[in-house]
Amino acid sequence: MKSFADKIKNAREEKKLLLRQVAAALEIDQAIISKFERGERKPSKEQVERFATFYNLDKTQLITDWLSDKIAYALYEEDNFTEVLKVAEEKARYLKNKSK
Repeated sequence: MKSFADKIKNAREEKKLLLRQVAAALEIDQAIISKFERGERKPSKEQVERFATFYNLDKTQLITDWLSDKIAYALYEEDNFTEVLKVAEEKARYLKNKSK
């Protein structure tokens, strides 16, 4: 299963781009992009959207990969992660309905 980091690194390598070329195009420091690609730092949603546009990747899928990575890393050491996910889903549905 590929992570967000894997996807953006693979996209860059497939296009045969150097980190500095991507950094210049996205106006993000080269060292930060390198950390994104190694999974050492998490980008903002805006940055994820910029990567999707730049690499011509499906924005919804890339955001899903990014968010699921954040959730997985927050929960992977918890024994009750399944229960936490169920409760979080219920809360998200409640908040979504409340905001309508």
